[in-house]
Amino acid sequence: MRNKIIAIAAFLTTINIIQTAVAANSEHIRQLLANKQCHDCDLSGAGLVMADLSNANLNGANLTGANLSRANLSGADLSNANLKGAGLFGANLSGAKLNGATLAGADLRSTYLVNAEMTGVNLNGANLQGALGIPSQIAKPEEFYAWGVAEAQKGNYHQAIDYFNQAIALKPDYALVYLARGVARYQLFDRQGAFQDAQTAEKLFTNQKNNEGIQTAQAFIKELQTPQTAQVDRGKPNFMDFLGGITSLFLQLTPF
Repeated sequence: MRNKIIAIAAFLTTINIIQTAVAANSEHIRQLLANKQCHDCDLSGAGLVMADLSNANLNGANLTGANLSRANLSGADLSNANLKGAGLFGANLSGAKLNGATLAGADLRSTYLVNAEMTGVNLNGANLQGALGIPSQIAKPEEFYAWGVAEAQKGNYHQAIDYFNQAIALKPDYALVYLARGVARYQLFDRQGAFQDAQTAEKLFTNQKNNEGIQTAQAFIKELQTPQTAQVDRGKPNFMDFLGGITSLFLQLTPF
């Protein structure tokens, strides 16, 4: 009997702790939405979809697992905040301060990151597909390349070229990126830009003694030198039609 009483007491104590935590979180949410000041708040798991949190003070806040999809966080102070596993799909983070923040496993797809401060950010496992304005220092050139290919596969050639540009800025001798950017430019009817990229890719592949790359670049150059009337007759190859024929080259040079 005594053991049952102790067990019931422990259970009720646990329930009370949980209720207190929920109440505290709710109060923090109300505080945040009321005055946008919630320094070190516990907002874990909070539902803040499409919330207007522009210029909010969330320094050091616990936002693990919070849903901030399409929220306006422009100019917000999220320094040292814990956003592990947070949903930030389509969120506006332009000009936000994210220095020292944890974004491991966060969903950052299609976020707007222009002018965001991201020094010392933990992005392990974060999904940045389709994000705009990704600071170059937070990703590897291979990641920018992979994101560019993914966008090109969807027909988003302008976005793909932006990613390829960032990859090249980080790694100027990245021959495959020049080739991929050239094909993307070709899809946008920029034949001159495509030809320049193809030539650069061929030169870099030659310097790197990559025979498969050389042959691929030369094949693309030949395609570009084919009269446009002939291309119209047989149909212009799309991005993956052309690059799909060199799968082994992509597997060789792509770490994903």
